[in-house]
Amino acid sequence: STMRERKRTDPLHLSTDLSEGKEKFRLKQEVGLISGVSLIAGTMIGSGIFMSPEWVLHHMGNPASSLLIWAACGLLAMFGALSYAELGTIIKESGGEYIYILRIFGSFPAFLFAYTSVILVRPAGLAAVCLSFAEYAIAPFYPGCSSPQVAIKCTAAACILILTIINCLNVRLATSVMNIFTAAKLLALLVIVVGGLVLLAKGQTQSFQNGFQGTTAGIGAVGVAFYQGLWSYDGWNNLNYVTEELKKPEVTLPRALMIAIPLVTCLYLLVNVSYLAAMTPSELLSSGAVAVTWGDKVLGSWAWLISLSVALSTFGSSNGTFFSGGRVCYIAAREGHMPDILSMAHVRCLTPSPALLFTSAMSLIMIISGSFTNIVNFFSFMAWLFYGMTISGLLYLKIKKPELPRSYKVPIIIPIIVLMAAVYLVLAPIIDQPQIEILYIVLFIFSGIIFYFPLVRFKHHPRFFGRVTLHLQLLLEVAPTTKNAN
Repeated sequence: STMRERKRTDPLHLSTDLSEGKEKFRLKQEVGLISGVSLIAGTMIGSGIFMSPEWVLHHMGNPASSLLIWAACGLLAMFGALSYAELGTIIKESGGEYIYILRIFGSFPAFLFAYTSVILVRPAGLAAVCLSFAEYAIAPFYPGCSSPQVAIKCTAAACILILTIINCLNVRLATSVMNIFTAAKLLALLVIVVGGLVLLAKGQTQSFQNGFQGTTAGIGAVGVAFYQGLWSYDGWNNLNYVTEELKKPEVTLPRALMIAIPLVTCLYLLVNVSYLAAMTPSELLSSGAVAVTWGDKVLGSWAWLISLSVALSTFGSSNGTFFSGGRVCYIAAREGHMPDILSMAHVRCLTPSPALLFTSAMSLIMIISGSFTNIVNFFSFMAWLFYGMTISGLLYLKIKKPELPRSYKVPIIIPIIVLMAAVYLVLAPIIDQPQIEILYIVLFIFSGIIFYFPLVRFKHHPRFFGRVTLHLQLLLEVAPTTKNAN
């Protein structure tokens, strides 16, 4: 690999070699089954289920077809996760798509993924979730009017700083926060589900009469509806980013996926039914925040509980996004695709603190620079481009290298379905409604070429890089790490 080549030629990696020879300094394996389920479910259940239903309904045109989209999104997430579970038992390294693309397709496409993900996608996704948290968290302080943008951005920035401290201090602390907030958000969704079932029992089923009337048929509209639904399911692949930190990964990874994703899918469907029982489709479409409107209609004076629940939910989701996002940066640096300092861990806390600090800094820049009205479509386009590439890598391994040891095998038809869906989700919006933003995204991805060839391929590093790395290493109290050999 690139990293191994650099170790032989680059004196900066002497300390890594020493650590490999002596004490094997590495991250701890502290994520068990419950924490694994919490990481997946806790990241998936963010702001999406409280914000996206109106957009899915808007693009599909009626309640019944929008519910089908939500079910299809859950099924697609499950199929994708099962495919990733097999990859995770073949390639037992952290890093998710990045490490799979690196091991199957090589250095160049892996670098483009890491460059895009670390600089843009992960920080933008984290910033968007934190902005959603901020909007709900400060809404009670500005009753009857919209919250000022300065207050929203300051609250979102404070959220990112708190998450940085939690995740840099201790992995166990970060997973405990995840477990607590996942329990809180599941309780909030159960309140909405029970409220909806009570309304249905009282006969409020008018939204479901003639449910398929006026269904949208355009491939672009269906693709965008999928984007909105899949935004709510994003996070199904998060456990693959921390494979080296899992206890018994070959068992924990598939089990956690098989518990978390069906649980979230069932909750999402029941929550959507509850929204439609409380509101007519036109009321749902005109609602700025569906969950809050539901709370006003059903809970009355207790409606503030919903705003609190959404704030807790988005905070928990942003913690999961931050936890896994920092690992992509850390693993890419360990493989030689990012600056060396980002591949190091704190000598006492055993957390990848430089990578987490870098992710935090990029997210803060995103928050300061503007709002994220188109974040979902932009994020989903990028995500499914690389998901498709990763799944094609699994198909290659299944066909060309069936002899590789794996403790879990997914039927080949499942990754084929996921790959077809990924191709559809990438191409449908481009064919139906071409947008200049997609061209900008593609240009940004390929702008990584400018950095790859001089810095990674030919290893032309300015001399001051070594001095800067050494000073940062002393300042941050970090040291190079080795892989957990699972």
